[in-house]
Order: sequence, then structure tokens, then C-alpha cells
Amino acid sequence: MSEKAKFVTGSTMRHVINMTATGSIGLVAVFLVDAFNLFYISLLGEDELAAAIGYAGTLLFFTMSLNIGLSIAATALTSRALGADDRPEARALAGASMVYMFICALAVTLISYPFIGDFVAWIGAKGVTATLAIGYMEIVLLSLPILGLGMCAASLLRAVGDAKRAMYVTLIAGFATAVLDPVFIFGFDMGINGAATATVISRIIMVSYGLHALIKVHDILAAPNVNTLRREIKPFLVIGTPAILTQLATPIGNTYMTATIAEYGDSAVAGWAVVGRIIPVAFGALFALSGAIGPILGQNLGAKKFDRIEQAIKDCFIFTFYYVIVISVLLALARNQIADVFGTEGEARLVVTFFCLWIASSFLFNGMLFAANAAFNNLGYAFYSTMFNWGRSTLGVIPFVWVGSQYYGIEGALVGYGLGAVFFGIASAVVCLWVIKKLEAREHDKDDDHKHHYPPAAHSPFTSGKASTL
Repeated sequence: MSEKAKFVTGSTMRHVINMTATGSIGLVAVFLVDAFNLFYISLLGEDELAAAIGYAGTLLFFTMSLNIGLSIAATALTSRALGADDRPEARALAGASMVYMFICALAVTLISYPFIGDFVAWIGAKGVTATLAIGYMEIVLLSLPILGLGMCAASLLRAVGDAKRAMYVTLIAGFATAVLDPVFIFGFDMGINGAATATVISRIIMVSYGLHALIKVHDILAAPNVNTLRREIKPFLVIGTPAILTQLATPIGNTYMTATIAEYGDSAVAGWAVVGRIIPVAFGALFALSGAIGPILGQNLGAKKFDRIEQAIKDCFIFTFYYVIVISVLLALARNQIADVFGTEGEARLVVTFFCLWIASSFLFNGMLFAANAAFNNLGYAFYSTMFNWGRSTLGVIPFVWVGSQYYGIEGALVGYGLGAVFFGIASAVVCLWVIKKLEAREHDKDDDHKHHYPPAAHSPFTSGKASTL
């Protein structure tokens, strides 16, 4: 099946909205299931259980960062090759990406598994809460390579422009978890370990559908040989390594925030765990936007259509502004009802309602950062995304949260968490637009040199193996 790149023509805003809408439906479904997961656990009536989920989720985000970063590399390189109309190269890259993903995720699992107890203690969990968190992680961590393959499959489907089936990959996994959660938690009386078991099974289902769509529907996976794996590893890591480092920054900031909240007791941590479920459900479109824009930019980079790249990024910023305004108002109005649904009391209720009322609007700047980072990763400037994300998660979190907590308690910590996003969101957007202009100028200079001094190039500089020098 031969397919043309679909993002190099048509309205960029339409592509942004379509890819974001389908991506967010699948993504929000998964996060919504996590929220229901926490809701089911809360029905058991123990703060330690909800707190354990919060601790485990924070630590598991570190391992998820590997999968996200490598998925970004798979999307960027495959979409560039498609944009340059080099389908054999795209198939080779897609197949190699799946192999790299599995090997790396398996290595991280084997290395980190013996130290789960140390990680849980490091983040501040104690007693029964620590024991529950360890038990949960021991089950879920084993499925990291499976999750990696599923996420890579969804990313590759987005790279070919199949937003619908990329959505189905995560939607099917979310549906499976929603069905299996109450069965294992209550039916088999497994409690928090039941939730972990349901998660593992849903990831297996996720991979099965993703592979079917890639192989049977699009024929975009070529079984890589040793030469292909050797040839593609460098351009893959040129994007993947800084993208992983970029993703690792977020859990650093979240870990510090969780440790700060932990000073106010398990009830506060339980409230922060609820916020951790509210954020991806409410702002799932922003997370989806960062994944959706990648294939659009990659294909247009391969086709050298820089005007469309710039317009697509501007469309992302416009979308982010209106989306955050609407969601922030809805969260503020429904803050008490949200707190009631999760049965929060005391410090837990304070954390949830305060976030919904005052902090949610800060995601306008986080959204700008997400879009800019996606552009950096896909345009060959992945180091910039690393720099901005680490800046946001360290300088934009630690001093703000520390000062806020010292002088204004738990509310101050939450305000600090929101304020830190402002500078880095604006700065990343400005630099992103500058990078696009720089790329366009460089390409024009290259064209002028070829016209006056050199014969036509035999290969596009934007196909996978040649694009890593950008």
C-alpha cells in the first residue's frame, strides 16, 4: 500500500485540530481510566491506598519518559521520510524504531526493578503506604516494554497521518482497563494489586491492535536487518536521547512537588494524587497537541515547506489559548463537585479545590512549552526542548515551590508550581519561531549555493539517515 504524505497540503489548522482531537480522545480515555482507577481505590476507604497510587505514579513517570522520548524519535524520522516521498526508508525506520524501543525499555526494566524499594523510600513513602506502592510498581513495571511498543505503534500511526487508528490504540487500552479494573479490584478482591494487573493486561491488548494497524492496514513496518539497525541508530539517538532527557525533566519537578506536599501528610498527598488525575483528563488535548504536531512538522520539513511549519506552530498557540481559557473556567466552577467525587476531606480537599480555582490557568504557558518542545524535537533542535523543559522543571519549580511553601504553606506551594511555567512558556514560543526562520534561511542559502556552484543533490537532506545533522 503506497500512501502520500497527507500533511503537506490543506489547512494546517484543520490538521492540528483533527490530529489533536483524535489524539486527545484516546489519551484522555487512558487518563480518565486512571482517574476511575483512583476512584475505585478510594472506595476502599484508606488514604494509604490513594497515596500509594500517587507515589507509584510519580516514579513510573520516570520510566514512561523513556517510551515517550523514543516515540518522538520514531515519529520525527518516519514522518520526514514520508514527507520526502521515501517510503522504503520510512518502513525501515518504523521497523527499527520498534526494535530500539523494546530493547531500551527492557534494559530500563531490568536495571530499575531491584531498586523499587529504594525509589519509593527516596520519594518519601513510609510504612503501609510504601509497602502498597512497592507492590503496585512490582507488577506494573514489568509491562514497561509492552507499553513502549504500544506507544511507538501509536506514534508511527500518527506519522503516516492515521489519526483515527492512533486514537484507537489508546482508546482500546483505556476501555479494557475500565472493564478489568473493578473485576480485579473488587471481584477478585485484589485491591491495589488488582488495579496493577488490569493495567498490564490492557497494555497487551494495546500492542496487539497497534501492530495489526501498522502491518495489515498500512504496511509501514519492515523487519529490520542488522545493517539497518546499525545505520539508523545514530539519527534515532540524535533525536531520541535529548527527547528522553526532556521527558525526564517533568518527573523531576513533579517529584519535588510530591515530596513538598508529603510534608503536609498522607491526606495532602492523596489530594495531589487526585490533581495528578485531573490534569491529564482536563488538559489531555494539550498533551495530545504535542504529539499531534510532530507528524505535521516532520512531513512538511521533509517537503521543505517552511511557511506551513510556521503556520502550524502559530495554530498550536492559538488553539492552546482558547482551550485553556474554557477548561480553567469549567474547573473553577466544578471544583467542589470534583472534590466530592473523589471523597476528599481536609488537606486533600484543599489541594484539589485550590488547584481547580487558581492554578489550572497556568497550563496556558505549559501548553505553549509543550508545542514548542514538539517543534524542537521534530525540526532537529532537540537540545532546545531539553533545555527549556529542564529549566521549567528545576528553576521553574523548585525555587517557586520552596518559597511558596515556606511562607504560605500548601497553597503557596501550589501557586509556585503554577507561576514557574510563565517565563519558560513564553520564552520557548519565541525561540521556536526563531528556529523556524533560521531553518528556512539556511535552506534558502543552500539552494542558492547549489544553483550557482553545485549540481543537484542526489538525496533529500531531510530523510532519516541524513537529517540528523540539522
